[in-house]
Amino acid sequence: MRGVAEKEIEPLEEAPEVAPRKRRAFTSTVGRGKSIVREEAPATSLHKDELVQVHYGDSLNFYKEWDRPACIVSDGAYGVLGFEGDTSDHTGMPEWYDRHVERWSKAATPQTTLWFWNSEIGWAAVHPILEKHGWRYVNANIWDKGIGHIAGNVNTTKIRRFPVVSEVCVQYVFEARVHGKLLKHWLLEEWKRTGLPVRTANTACGVADAAVRKYLDQGHLWYWMPVAMFEKLVAYANEHGKHEGRPYFSVDGRTPMSGAEWAKTRTNFNCPHGVTNVWQRNAVRGAERIKTHGTSGKAVHLNQKPLDLMSRIIEAATKEGEAIWEPFGGLFTGCVAARRLGRRAFGAETDGTYFHYGVERLISEASQHPLL
Repeated sequence: MRGVAEKEIEPLEEAPEVAPRKRRAFTSTVGRGKSIVREEAPATSLHKDELVQVHYGDSLNFYKEWDRPACIVSDGAYGVLGFEGDTSDHTGMPEWYDRHVERWSKAATPQTTLWFWNSEIGWAAVHPILEKHGWRYVNANIWDKGIGHIAGNVNTTKIRRFPVVSEVCVQYVFEARVHGKLLKHWLLEEWKRTGLPVRTANTACGVADAAVRKYLDQGHLWYWMPVAMFEKLVAYANEHGKHEGRPYFSVDGRTPMSGAEWAKTRTNFNCPHGVTNVWQRNAVRGAERIKTHGTSGKAVHLNQKPLDLMSRIIEAATKEGEAIWEPFGGLFTGCVAARRLGRRAFGAETDGTYFHYGVERLISEASQHPLL
């Protein structure tokens, strides 16, 4: 359900035709750093249950089959040769992500949150691509894995920098637009159309100065209007504004936008009490770490994400029953978290080993779910 988003956001214009660009072949990572490589192909290329649907293959081939996302959890290329097809450094990452981000934008609504996991330099490299396709930066969250992550394993004399024990998980939202205009621009332009003095907006909202100073501000001090304030502004404009310009604050030109429609122009977000943007949490160990079968099992994934952190970001940005995308699934930690929270999850993974163990994990999760 897109609701107001379908009426507000104009589709992305098709890019002009250009001469095909020769794509640089990514450095192979076969055999690099992976302790587990299954020779057998996965038993299935699609796993589905009542809440989860994951594919073996490139997510670019499956986005069209997935429901519109309320949340996208991206944990793809880091530029560290971490998987087959990853880049050898951050310089190739903008090209690697561009086609994915474009597809995310076409499926997103103003209620979609993107959580972008990466290294700090990887994020910096990809940020312009995200902005280009309509994603607005909100906040950078730091996963601090603690000194135990590198204790005894780093020679600072040789690396000549402070050891890295962190990753970033950066929050973006899909920027809402009305008739191609950012919300703050549209609000002020619509008010000016009424012919009323700008300061009269304070009277309309029943505030001393907040309407002009926050809701109609055109800079970084702009605040999204609470629904009650928006309804007051719209009612006043259509009662007192020039008759020939009515309706004001309308998407379709026939009726003013309702409070319920306005509410759909921003994402959901709920921050648990006491949680900040620095997440101090050890790397995944013990029973949570997915390993091969047997007493001497080896860890399957070199950088398995903590289930509690995945649950935190999904729960903060979505409601029960909404759709979550995990386009670079790995062991599908995001899908597991979404399932536990009663969300619907869609994911994909190109590595046969990860997909195999990820599906095993999802099947186990489904069987255990009634007990959790």
